[in-house]
Amino acid sequence: MGTPLPPATRSAGAGGMDDAARIDIIGLTKRYLTPKGETFTAINDVSFAVEPGQFCAIVGPTGCGKSTTLAQVSGLERPSEGSVLVGGQRVDGITSGVSYMFQADSLFPWKTVLGNVMMGPILLGTPKVEATKVALDWVRRVGLAGFEDRYPHQLSGGMRKRVSMAAALINRPRILLMDEPFGALDVQTKAIMQGELLHLWEELRPSVLFITHDLDEAVTLSDRVVIMTSSPGTIKDTFDIDLPRPRGDVQTLRHEPRFQEIQGQIWASLKDEVTRAYEVSSAVAA
Repeated sequence: MGTPLPPATRSAGAGGMDDAARIDIIGLTKRYLTPKGETFTAINDVSFAVEPGQFCAIVGPTGCGKSTTLAQVSGLERPSEGSVLVGGQRVDGITSGVSYMFQADSLFPWKTVLGNVMMGPILLGTPKVEATKVALDWVRRVGLAGFEDRYPHQLSGGMRKRVSMAAALINRPRILLMDEPFGALDVQTKAIMQGELLHLWEELRPSVLFITHDLDEAVTLSDRVVIMTSSPGTIKDTFDIDLPRPRGDVQTLRHEPRFQEIQGQIWASLKDEVTRAYEVSSAVAA
């Protein structure tokens, strides 16, 4: 499920947007020790910003450090060098006002749909009656009215993702971190979930940092796409997506000439990194 955390005090910034939802990643480097005691650099000198209310996707080859970058923003990990600022405040521990949606289902298997969705408000101290009312509304928003008493094992993959999305958004986070949340879904279900995410994001407008391997998904959803290099990951390119909002039907959008032009430009930057990562992994396997 999404990981809800207490919302921070918000202040309106330029254009009425919320400065508390700005993310600044500055010179971020993360190193780990391998089981052999060697130093492995996952990301190196990563710097970029996510404006308040902006939807930003990170795309790069497998193992380039996309998830590592997200972990630094959430405060689940500490950087080896550099810093992350959220709302102008340095991240030093778990970041407040943030929800995290993972690729794998992280619902509580012993709780119902309603029980999973209402966990966020309950953890923030909301009385049970009020939390139930709000959770019922969010279950309805994600199209699961009538399934409130089902357990995760009784749901399809797409339905579980809807529960996770409701759980991530119920506390109206200022920042939403999404680590390949739709990667395991079939093409048709993924398109439906992308459309639902866009609809809910338009309503709430949190800042979103979204990891994906799917270039079409990145262009469909985002205001900005950040390209990371093969390991150690750093920033290679940044593309602003000028497709108008609201985006409408995501399947129709992908046939539009401007979409295909943007997708082609990004792929021209990304393909060398994907090829390089593949060659390195093939050499190791050999």
